[in-house]
Amino acid sequence: MKRQLIFILFIITNILCVAQTKTTTLPSVNIKSLEGKIINTDDFENDGKPIVISFWATWCKPCAKELNAIAEVYDDWQEETGVKVIAISIDDARNAAKVAPFANGKDWPYEIYVDANSDLKRALNVNAIPHTFLLNADKEIVWQHTSYLDGDEEELYEEILKL
Repeated sequence: MKRQLIFILFIITNILCVAQTKTTTLPSVNIKSLEGKIINTDDFENDGKPIVISFWATWCKPCAKELNAIAEVYDDWQEETGVKVIAISIDDARNAAKVAPFANGKDWPYEIYVDANSDLKRALNVNAIPHTFLLNADKEIVWQHTSYLDGDEEELYEEILKL
């Protein structure tokens, strides 16, 4: 009986591991630029190089810490890998007006968009922020991470180098 239970747990674990490695393509959703222009995520391009999408909000301190940490090394990352970072605020319509001044004050070198209706957030099943996705040349999500601790950007960079 014990052997059967261990075997069943082994099978379930393998199924879950396979499910977690399944790649998903970035969904096609409309969001807004800081200038209010509507853009579709299909238009995200980086000439076949990796794209990092980071969901954040003005009220989220770990989000700002993550984006600040990446900003410090972003020039080197771009030079070495050609990666592009896209920061997508999930601030709702009431707080959307705060996004541009907040981001401009941080002087982040990223493309920044607002998902005020949470369409992209829902499509990607983002439940907690910061939530960071890494996309390959085919815009497939090959890695993702939630929350932020000092040094997490190094793990992200290692994943970028694998592409």
